[in-house]
Amino acid sequence: MPSSLFRILIILAAIMGADGVILAAGAAHLPDATRLASASSMLLFHALATLAVVALTERGILHARIGIAAAFGFVVAAALFAGDLTLRQYAGHSLFPMAAPTGGTLLIVSWLVLAVAAAWPARRP
Repeated sequence: MPSSLFRILIILAAIMGADGVILAAGAAHLPDATRLASASSMLLFHALATLAVVALTERGILHARIGIAAAFGFVVAAALFAGDLTLRQYAGHSLFPMAAPTGGTLLIVSWLVLAVAAAWPARRP
């Protein structure tokens, strides 16, 4: 597995983590900002999940291609979910119809894909 994919995922996870902290601060200081708290949680949890997938894949514990698919799923899905909730909070409208539920569903699917990556034998070089 090319290390460039791992670097990209680590960079994206770091950005997700930073955005999660920013949204948590917004949730703490703005009135009626429960959407931001939910968006923050999704970004922070899945930033860590993405980093864990990279580490487990590098150690050969996960099937590489399936694990990386799960990690990219976490990134895209968390961005959809958090982006939609954040836009609703600040702009008063959604990203697109069903964006948050689509992101949430993709998060569930990504966790299941991660389970498959753990169950599927990793390829040894």
